[in-house]
Amino acid sequence: MSAKWNRPQTWLLLLVLVLFAALSVFPFYSLLLASFKPSKELLRFGLNIGLQPELLTFHNYSFIFSSGAEKYMIWYKNSLIITVVYTVLCMLLSSMVGYGLAMYRFRGRNIVFLFVLLVMMVPVEIIMLPLYKQMIAMNLINTFSGVILPFVVSPLPIFFFRQYASGLPKDFMDAGRIDGCSEYGIFFKIFVPLMTPAFGAMIIVQALASWNSFVWPLIVLNAGEKLTLPIGLSSLVTPYGNNYDILIAGSVLAIVPIMIVFIFFQRYFVSGLTVGGVKG
Repeated sequence: MSAKWNRPQTWLLLLVLVLFAALSVFPFYSLLLASFKPSKELLRFGLNIGLQPELLTFHNYSFIFSSGAEKYMIWYKNSLIITVVYTVLCMLLSSMVGYGLAMYRFRGRNIVFLFVLLVMMVPVEIIMLPLYKQMIAMNLINTFSGVILPFVVSPLPIFFFRQYASGLPKDFMDAGRIDGCSEYGIFFKIFVPLMTPAFGAMIIVQALASWNSFVWPLIVLNAGEKLTLPIGLSSLVTPYGNNYDILIAGSVLAIVPIMIVFIFFQRYFVSGLTVGGVKG
């Protein structure tokens, strides 16, 4: 065992981190346990961490995957489509804008970057009414395009990719031009692989934001077959009846895609945030 593991400070720090990790896991454990309980038990005892095997049942999940909850699978599919399309387009367009602001010298570059920073400071709720009127004018109400397009070029990824690309050597651009590569070829063949940690970090952040988005899809979408998962789950709680058992089971399943995305890209997450955040 190395000397650093013999220090009391190391063991104390490890103990504190384990306690924080346990506290973070308890809500998920409680939610997962509640998803196997009947609705009447949830109404009686609420969410708790007490394990009672005789009360556990797979009825909630079997109901979701049966015809009785067919709308849930439609909501799930809609959210997947919106999240995948939004994340792909956001990564493509935002990375190109950030790369351009970092690598090319042109008149007004700093002004454009200043506007990016200003947009980052504006709460989304302030611009929702103008955006809604614009969606009406473009005939995009109750469409997936109306949910995706207004935010597909987001200031946060632009800022992040710009900061990350600023730390990459520009000699690669000159080498690519000497080899006869086009400007788009330089970006896609040389700099996109170099920016993999930035893509990994931003994919997690933006996919999570799109998957959990509630207010804007609620404004744009108004048909049951077009609703996303957060809106659909919220509709299960009404003044006339609360389907807490289905709501909680559906919430557990809603975590799965984001967990998959995080597990797949988490190796890039820390390095991407660290490197991209220190270069000015």
